Amino acid sequence: MAKNKIKTRKSASKRFRFTGTGKIVRRKAYKRHILESKTSKQKRRLSKDILVSKPDEHRVRAMLAGQK
Repeated sequence: MAKNKIKTRKSASKRFRFTGTGKIVRRKAYKRHILESKTSKQKRRLSKDILVSKPDEHRVRAMLAGQK
């Protein structure tokens, strides 16, 4: 008997992506609006991607089950 396919949560697939080694990367928050009041240094720092924390990783992997 064929098993059911596990669907990917589309909202999660738009927010997270996998690296080549299988780690999960996310964007940082607070860089959408009210940018005039933030310093250039702060905006540069917020532009960089960051790895998903260990406690959250299993939850994100479950949401992205249909992918990698």
